[in-house]
Amino acid sequence: MMGPPKRPALKGLSQQIAAGRNGAGDSFVRETFRLPRPEARQTARDFLDRWPKAAYWSEVESWRIVGDDEIEFTMRRLKSAD
Repeated sequence: MMGPPKRPALKGLSQQIAAGRNGAGDSFVRETFRLPRPEARQTARDFLDRWPKAAYWSEVESWRIVGDDEIEFTMRRLKSAD
């Protein structure tokens, strides 16, 4: 009979988690903004106009309401359209 399976090495897993949290390992550029709602909308539109989704896979990656009508959001795009 075989004993219980060995526990996996956690060093590699912890490195992968840390790299994912730091944005390493992917080819996206992220920019985070914190603006009043009207300015946030315009900034997101300008970002998507400058780096179109079809070429750069641009999108609002995350957003949340902070305080009185302020929006914190992260825009994501590829480094290049090549």
